[in-house]
Amino acid sequence: MPQYATIQGHVTYREGDGMPIAIPQGPVELTHAADSVTLSWQESNGAAGLAALPRDQFERYVREGLIALQN
Repeated sequence: MPQYATIQGHVTYREGDGMPIAIPQGPVELTHAADSVTLSWQESNGAAGLAALPRDQFERYVREGLIALQN
């Protein structure tokens, strides 16, 4: 079952070995796996965004208040 959260600060992900890409502030849907969390969102132009974060990176963003989990 998905969970929802809000990006409230500078949260990034990487595609392969590329440069960090910012996830826009606003609502995201979370899908949890054993070793990662997938975030999905809608860009301002209507395009879908999708990023998988390693679980430790996701948990750090939550601890730092950059991702706010919703109940």
